This record gives sequence, structure tokens and C-alpha cells, in this order.
Amino acid sequence: MPQAEEKSPKISGDHAGAGHRSRLRARLLGGGAEALADYEVLEYLLFAAIKQGDTKPVAKALISRFGSLAGVLNADARALQSVKGVGETSAAALKSVALAARRMARVEVEQKPVLGSWQALLDYLTIDMAHLTVERVRVLYLNTKNRLVLDHHVGDGSIDEAAIHPREVIRQALDIGATALILVHNHPSGNPEPSRADIQITNRIAEAGRLLGIVVHDHVIIGRQGHVSLKAKGLI
Repeated sequence: MPQAEEKSPKISGDHAGAGHRSRLRARLLGGGAEALADYEVLEYLLFAAIKQGDTKPVAKALISRFGSLAGVLNADARALQSVKGVGETSAAALKSVALAARRMARVEVEQKPVLGSWQALLDYLTIDMAHLTVERVRVLYLNTKNRLVLDHHVGDGSIDEAAIHPREVIRQALDIGATALILVHNHPSGNPEPSRADIQITNRIAEAGRLLGIVVHDHVIIGRQGHVSLKAKGLI
């Protein structure tokens, strides 16, 4: 059940709490990417929602509950509010950071040819999909310059012909004038290794595409433990 927003316990009065916040801010502004530990990043993000006192216990509780900074930022708002001290305002502050990260990563993908900025694409897909609790299937449609034309959410569920129809995937490409595509889905288990069904459906879509001049560049599987490219594995 969502928690009401609470003030964290004070360190030793408002002055001490303000001093800690000031020191954390100075380290954030003056240091590099590793200036703050993960829980300290959360501490600072929570300052906007929890106006007084020590946010460290809440930050550490969030890391404990969700396993990592990425896990916290990608958690459902209701799940965040199940942690003591996290209310709607705090959950919204954390979700806004996750939203900003997704949009920044997406811009990197949209502004350049996808095949020439492969790492940017992997970063975007990892931010967007690695922590999903359901299996999600997407098709990235590309034009003749390999720029993203459409990022199509096909549906949620296991990747088989009940969820993704080869002819429909290729028909969509023809309808929007795409000349190539990249299949993407995630494994909520965390392990991105392809299943037999993953390989079979990829080859069916690739074969359907060859008949109509649509290239299937790759099928990328995303998991918390990394990613797998079926093309890199020689499976396409």
C-alpha cells in the first residue's frame, strides 16, 4: 500500500541536516561521474520531496528493496511507495529522472543512423527494457539511410507467432516505406540468451522480408545481465 510522505529523522537538528545536504551538493557539482555513491544519488534526488532531515535511510531502503540505482529508477511508482518514507511526491521525483534518461537516450538514437551508432541503440534499449517485469516485443523500422522511422510496440508476452506475425511485421514495413528492421524483445528473467522460439520466429520474419526486399538487420534480446545479438551469434 502506498506510503504517506514522511519527513526523515533529523541528523541532529535542522542545521546539521542542512550541512549534510550542502556537502552532498558540493561533491555532486565539484566531482566527476563517480562523485556520489548510488545511494547518495538517491539521497540527493529525494531532497526535492523530503524538505528536511536525513534522506539516507530512505535511499538505502530503496537500494535494498530494488537492488540497484537502475532498479529503483525503473521501479513502478506503487512499488516505490511501498518503501517507508516514500510518498507520491518522492516517487514522482524518481520517475521523472527515469523519464529524462529514456528521452536523452532516445534522442541519441533518433539523430544518427542506427547501424552507425549501435552502442547508443543498446544503451537506449537497456534503459527502456532491461528492468521490465513482462516480456515486450518491439520492431524498429529503418529507412534507406538506416535512420529510425518507427519504434513499434508489437505487444507483451512470449515471442512466438501468437504474439508476432511475420507477415504483419513485413506489411507494416511496406506501409510506412521502411527498408529494414531490427527486432527487439526482453527477457524478464535477466538472462538474454535466445530461446529456440526466438531463433525460429526471427528466421521466419527474415525469410518473409527477403521475398519483399525488407532486410532484418538483427534481433536484439535485452536482459538485466546484458544483451544478445542474434546476428553476432550467426543465428540470422
